[in-house]
Amino acid sequence: MVERDGHSPRRLQAGIVDVRFGRNVTYVEPVNLYGCSIGDDTFVGPFVEIQREVRIGERCRIQSHSFICELVEIGNDCVVAHGVMFINDTFRTGGPARGDRSRWRNTHIGDRVSIGSNATIMPVTICDDVVIGAGSVVIRDITQPGIYAGNPARQIRGME
Repeated sequence: MVERDGHSPRRLQAGIVDVRFGRNVTYVEPVNLYGCSIGDDTFVGPFVEIQREVRIGERCRIQSHSFICELVEIGNDCVVAHGVMFINDTFRTGGPARGDRSRWRNTHIGDRVSIGSNATIMPVTICDDVVIGAGSVVIRDITQPGIYAGNPARQIRGME
């Protein structure tokens, strides 16, 4: 480790701490999973971070490079594609909450929801049977099944 002016950086390692795993869960390292629960038959790809108080349902796929922050709940049979970002701090006061968890908001994802690569999910509720297009930004609750895309995400068609 290289020191500058006699100071050493603080080293934190990614890892798996205090996770409640269901049956037949598969994860590919490196991952950073802590204080969360992951349901039966779920797959978690490499370079994923799932933070505390997150609940992932059964038979889900969380693909590589996705970030699932605190206060997110994902239902059963969901897909979170590559590089999806969940946000819990809306900067309501013009800046970050800086650890003030009372200013963070929850996200709830229903069952059978597929979220495309590089989507950003703000604190919202998404009902069952929804597809979110790649690169979309979800800023409002989604209450009707269907396919949504864009920035901000809008329904482009219903489920057939």
